[in-house]
Amino acid sequence: MTGDEKHGPAATSTLDVLWVLYDRVLRVSPQTADAPDRDRFLLSKGHGPMAYYAVLAAKGYIPQEWLPGFGAYESRLGYHPDRTLVPGVEIGSGSLGHGLPLAVGTALGLKARGLYHPRTWVLVGDAEMDEGSNHEAVAFAGAVGLEGLHVVAVDNSSATYGWRGGLASRFAAEGWSTLTVDGRDHEALYEAFTTPHPGRPHAVVARVEPKDA
Repeated sequence: MTGDEKHGPAATSTLDVLWVLYDRVLRVSPQTADAPDRDRFLLSKGHGPMAYYAVLAAKGYIPQEWLPGFGAYESRLGYHPDRTLVPGVEIGSGSLGHGLPLAVGTALGLKARGLYHPRTWVLVGDAEMDEGSNHEAVAFAGAVGLEGLHVVAVDNSSATYGWRGGLASRFAAEGWSTLTVDGRDHEALYEAFTTPHPGRPHAVVARVEPKDA
């Protein structure tokens, strides 16, 4: 980060989740970033993309030389990621409540095309789950058993209301497979990401330190 970015916690809270996904889980690479059978990763928590850009650079999607220009006037690396400017980025994001509905549509579209191998992953924040559009997306995906959909919800205790029984209970109530793990523990994250969940969408809640800690 290069200056007074107010969304620093949105980046620092997601770094470990992003690394484990791109290093060990996602079936996509710079060479297959446009392949029909690639996994799709959607960063809904796009208002703090600094860690996302760093991981994309480390994995060869973008030149590392782009990183110091983050947020500059002519930089491709804006304060919200732009899919038309940054290789490997699937959606323009940052407005809360959009990524999960887009992921539901992506998973449905892949299924309609007969593409059952690629998986759809979306990273959301716990505060973002206050948005009504996410409630509808969770309810729909659970009702239709959208097995190709995977949600990673990074919980840094920034939600306005919180959830009785924890954030995972919101997904479980709609029939999702759910796990809650330490969002800094790479092995726990990997095991949670790769847990089988036949016939159901899967949600992993990654707990990290509170944003004001």
